[in-house]
Amino acid sequence: MNAFENKVAVVTGGNSGIGFATAQALKQQGAKVVITGRRKEPLHVAAKSLEVDHYHGDQGTLADTDGLVRYVASHYGKVDILVVNAGVAAFQPIAVTSEETFDTMVGINFKGAFFAVQKFLPILQDGAAIVMISSNSASMSTPGTSVYAASKAALNTLMRIAAVEFAPRKIRVNVVSPGPTDTDIVHKFGFDEQTLKGMREAVIRQVPLSKTGTANDVASLILYLANNETSSFITGGEFFIDGGMTIK
Repeated sequence: MNAFENKVAVVTGGNSGIGFATAQALKQQGAKVVITGRRKEPLHVAAKSLEVDHYHGDQGTLADTDGLVRYVASHYGKVDILVVNAGVAAFQPIAVTSEETFDTMVGINFKGAFFAVQKFLPILQDGAAIVMISSNSASMSTPGTSVYAASKAALNTLMRIAAVEFAPRKIRVNVVSPGPTDTDIVHKFGFDEQTLKGMREAVIRQVPLSKTGTANDVASLILYLANNETSSFITGGEFFIDGGMTIK
């Protein structure tokens, strides 16, 4: 049975990692999927591989979000599932964090997410599901993560208030907070393979289950929360998927 037959799903940042895995899983279960991304060529390649629709745009640019909403409205007329996944990360101590780094992370991770939710509201179906991708960093106090963690903590607050405001329309809003997950994003930090290997081993030592997660692990949780058959009474929740890292 296709759980998302005749459903329209939008996945921001769907060209790689968790977004790609989520779009793939939604497509496999019958949804009509639109993915977005800032990088035009990787987005095109991902859409072709997934056999889904795509729209080139930056979640941190409100004009791009307006264009995305217009595109989805004109081609599909509605949205049943909105996965706000696009995000960026940079890890620097407070003493050396630049204004540019601050503005980029807050602009995409929080401001961009806020207005994506706001601007999609008119075409979200009553009973729709919104799933935002946060991070377990928002609940930890790890040196070097101040701006990233704060942007995700703001996202968590947005989720809770949105869940209350949208409840009269039966629109459910939840957050998924992954911990260390094997995705391509780690290669964007500029570290060599040996350094990445050491970082990965150090992180795993902090995880009670002694492993990292996969994009498919996170996608499975997102689909559970997006499905009204499995989670119709779940809204306003933050769901950690980090092998117990937060509780340790």
